[in-house]
Amino acid sequence: MANKEATVAELTEKFESSTAVLLTEYRGLTVAQLKSLRTSISEDATYAVVKNTLTKIAANKAGITSFDEELVGPSAIAFVHGDPVAVAKTLRAFTKANPLLVVKGGYFDGNPLTAAEVGKLADLESREVLLAKLAGAFKASLFGAAYLFQAPLSKAVRTIDALREKQESAN
Repeated sequence: MANKEATVAELTEKFESSTAVLLTEYRGLTVAQLKSLRTSISEDATYAVVKNTLTKIAANKAGITSFDEELVGPSAIAFVHGDPVAVAKTLRAFTKANPLLVVKGGYFDGNPLTAAEVGKLADLESREVLLAKLAGAFKASLFGAAYLFQAPLSKAVRTIDALREKQESAN
């Protein structure tokens, strides 16, 4: 009983400290395949095989009720502590190579996710790519502003040169 309470407390802490939680069913996967999956997402998440009843209790304690119907069969959860998009992409790639892994749903930013929404999350570009695009947009707008401030000066210089040439040709 004390062991179960400790497990529930640990799971509750993982639910509360994770930026996202992705629920999967691993029925039919080998231990080697699960180890490979754990290794591939270890930078951004921890992947744990969980007991359904204890997980329901822990999720409810953490304020997550969306997993109640999903927690059937052999379940495992990716507790994301890094980039949720990267983990969703890795799970999708692993699912393509190992169709026995089924993504059931998730919980991200205070909202439950369906399996389809987890797929949409995987379709997003990574954080680094989005930051690079934002930096590019800032750079473009700065160059645009610099050009805007420089244009009247260069126009004035060209006008003065044209007037000087006109006076020289008149003399």
